[in-house]
Amino acid sequence: MRKTTFILPAIVVLAIVAMSSIFVVDEREKALVMQFGQIRSVKESPGLGFKIPVIQEVVKYDDRILSLDTETIEVTPSDDRRLVVDAFARYRIADVVQFRQAVGLGGVRTAEDRLQGILNAQIREVLGADQVTSDVILSTDRRILTNRIRDQARAQALSLGLDVVDVRLKQTNLPSQNLEATFARMRAEREREAADEIARGNEAAQRVRALADRTVVETQSAASRDADIIRGEADAERNGIFAEAYGADQEFFGFYRSLQAYETALGQGNSSLVMTPDGEFFEYFKSQGSQGIPTAAAAADAPAAEAPAEDAPAAETPAEQTPAAPAAEPQTEAAPAEEAPAADGPEAEPAAPVTPGSN
Repeated sequence: MRKTTFILPAIVVLAIVAMSSIFVVDEREKALVMQFGQIRSVKESPGLGFKIPVIQEVVKYDDRILSLDTETIEVTPSDDRRLVVDAFARYRIADVVQFRQAVGLGGVRTAEDRLQGILNAQIREVLGADQVTSDVILSTDRRILTNRIRDQARAQALSLGLDVVDVRLKQTNLPSQNLEATFARMRAEREREAADEIARGNEAAQRVRALADRTVVETQSAASRDADIIRGEADAERNGIFAEAYGADQEFFGFYRSLQAYETALGQGNSSLVMTPDGEFFEYFKSQGSQGIPTAAAAADAPAAEAPAEDAPAAETPAEQTPAAPAAEPQTEAAPAEEAPAADGPEAEPAAPVTPGSN
């Protein structure tokens, strides 16, 4: 009984000592065996580990990739437009021994505080460098800037035993007091671009309009030229016919032109004429017995069959056209000639009673 009494407590003590000397390292962790604040061994592979009970202790650290959100800071790029930047980083404990020596008992929280200071300093340095404008930071090309921030932060974080895996900018915004000025500048730029487009459109429209006007002028000039040529040829042909008819019967031609002058001068709406009845204008209203030429009234009453058949076409042909009166006929100078149909005998009757009057 006495031996059993001593053996059972000894077994319990040995079991407790054995249990306290064994520790388990997970695959997601790294472990340090510490003795009086000094590192005695490092356990990085998963499995069982041993330590001296009471004298030694085990400190474990997470071996996974950890996340750190930085505080919002303001940066000033080279174009003096302030930006509010919010970033985050991915890191892991690369060297657990150096990490322990760098942060001591503070652990991960102390390491994150120091890493955040490194990241903020690198963000200000990279985004505030020369030739880095706010447009570049706000564009898709900022990936180059974040890689530069990551590389520089990684070089400094190695002293903490940390490996910076990645750095990203979550938000890049303008300060609230700068938004209105930025919007006004953007609006002015868009209005300037719109004005340039309108000016280019007006210039193109002017060129098209000028080309169209030139085409119209050239077309009208060519048409006027052709019309003048055709009109000149027609006038030449008309004058030829007119001269032929005048040469066929000069007396009848003078009589016909006088009738046209009577019709034009004594028509309705014309000005009043004051002249003596024995003037040259009323020559055909007088008696022409000795010359064999009938008066206007007699010519009007004479039947059309009495006129020579061969002279009728020559006298009526130029009636449809209005040639200039020949210089040899003084009767046509009293009134301008117009293109009027040939005046037959019955149409000459209204002119005869006007002779006493001067209207």
